[in-house]
Amino acid sequence: MKALNLASSPSWWVRGRRKVNASPVLQTLLLLFMLLAMFGPLLNLLIWTVAESWYFPHSLPSQWGLKYWYQVFNPYSDVSSSLLTSILIALLSVGVCLLISVPAGYALSRRKMPLRVLFMLLFLLPQAFPNLTVYMNIARLFYQWGLNGTIAGVVLVHSVHGLMYSVWICVAAFSAIDPLLARASRNLGAGPVYTFWHIVLPQAAPGIVAACIFVFLESLDEFTGTFFVGAPDITTLPLLLYNASMSGNYQVSSITALILLVPSLLFMVVIHKFMRPEMMAKLGK
Repeated sequence: MKALNLASSPSWWVRGRRKVNASPVLQTLLLLFMLLAMFGPLLNLLIWTVAESWYFPHSLPSQWGLKYWYQVFNPYSDVSSSLLTSILIALLSVGVCLLISVPAGYALSRRKMPLRVLFMLLFLLPQAFPNLTVYMNIARLFYQWGLNGTIAGVVLVHSVHGLMYSVWICVAAFSAIDPLLARASRNLGAGPVYTFWHIVLPQAAPGIVAACIFVFLESLDEFTGTFFVGAPDITTLPLLLYNASMSGNYQVSSITALILLVPSLLFMVVIHKFMRPEMMAKLGK
């Protein structure tokens, strides 16, 4: 009877949990704190983009305007050339990663391939070590090979870093394809090349697009590798952001950070559309 009473009566932690859940004031405070932690830095960034004059101890800018926006988007400004350089390097990195990840992803998606797990783990090696030490040694090698300060050297560094995303996503994309479709195509007389280009590749296209977006964004935001291999001859947006911040030009650095943020948000929406649940379930398998 005593055990029955203990089981039927709520324990102290249940009562405390109900009390916390029933407190709208505490929930509101926690929600406000989370919103401030997430969007507070972004709000400060947006204020700096339109602040022409802002000095301590003023809590808000003393002069507002778009003067620095005009400077940034001037055709002859450093931001415009750095943006074009960043986009060019990102597109070339996507092309290099596609040349490797599409055939590698298709081969690794076959579960009967020998040493399949070992090959997939090899593409994780660049992430297993600190980026700083890896890029310092790469910069030393590239200096001997004459690749320091060149677009080709920066593209190679970005491609090595982006291969992890592209290969693993392509493996998941090809693994999510129904093998019966390719088998039916072969039974009807189609060759392996025709089956790959017209049956397999169109079905894996959404995953390949998602891999391209990941590599593009990773290359667009890459700083450390570009700093050690490309600087000072190659200047991308992250390098320009770093230089502007170190020189105290917070308006230009904030606008540059906002330029880097916008494509990330837009592409994440596209990735959410292309990455199907069955494809996500195949990651790492």
